[in-house]
Amino acid sequence: MLKKLVAVSISFLSLVSCTKEVNIDIPGYKEQLVIDGSIETGSVPIVLLSNTNDIYAPTNLDAYLNGFITGAIVTVNDGTNTYQLEEICTDDLTGPALDAAAAIFGIPATELVNYHLCAYTTLTSPLLGQVGKTYNLTVTYEGNTYTSTTTIVPPTPLTDLYWKEETNKPGLGWSYGKLSDPAGQSDAYCWEVKYKNENVFTKTFNPFFDDVFFDGLTFEFPYENPMSWDDETIPQEERGYFRLGDTVVVKLSKLDRDVFEFYEKKYAQLYSAGNPFSTPTNIPTNIKGGALGIWAAFSPSYDTLICQP
Repeated sequence: MLKKLVAVSISFLSLVSCTKEVNIDIPGYKEQLVIDGSIETGSVPIVLLSNTNDIYAPTNLDAYLNGFITGAIVTVNDGTNTYQLEEICTDDLTGPALDAAAAIFGIPATELVNYHLCAYTTLTSPLLGQVGKTYNLTVTYEGNTYTSTTTIVPPTPLTDLYWKEETNKPGLGWSYGKLSDPAGQSDAYCWEVKYKNENVFTKTFNPFFDDVFFDGLTFEFPYENPMSWDDETIPQEERGYFRLGDTVVVKLSKLDRDVFEFYEKKYAQLYSAGNPFSTPTNIPTNIKGGALGIWAAFSPSYDTLICQP
């Protein structure tokens, strides 16, 4: 027995002593330009420019606001004409222009007026998104040029939209849409919603989806009420539902494959943040020249839903 214990002890010590020092060369932080631009049917383009942040950089509001870039030259070509976008800051806006900016940034106008958020857009040129057109973006900053291309694809409106009361939850329910997806092509969508009297659309928990599993099919699907999640006036057990009598506007947008790949990976990373067992995700970009981000085109269709049986 003693001999066995000695043998086991020697084997254990041998295993413990067999170690090797591993040196991992982690690349240092390198600042990159981030482009966040979009254009949709009937609307002007808007482009936000910022720099990437070191992982150890502050994450407060001041740091976020100071990350935006000014002084760049931003142009958009619609296949015929080239338009230079203007640098416009939110604290200089009033009236309808401020409301329009609130819709773009997704921040209520009463809050947005207090921030110094600068974007590149236009309030004077005739540049508006049109279905079927391809838009070429060029950003010149500190001697470097970055380019991207995106196309506004034809929209696919919902064929039906209704509210359905949940079992055992009187007066509460989800919205349901029916979609007939075109066959034989790669389609992707974005679902957003707002109350009728609001200016800003809110994205749902999983707003971007494609037709990889339903190409050419007609199907129905539910969506929750994203406006209710942070509404402290609504009891916790009622959040996520639309209430009987609510009137909401649903915005269903089509987008091309490159744009979908960006947002699908982005939201996957957001949902898995902090999970040590999640798979690391590299978010793709359609920007050329060394910048990160997206230049995205959307073709929305709108429906009004009155929450009644």
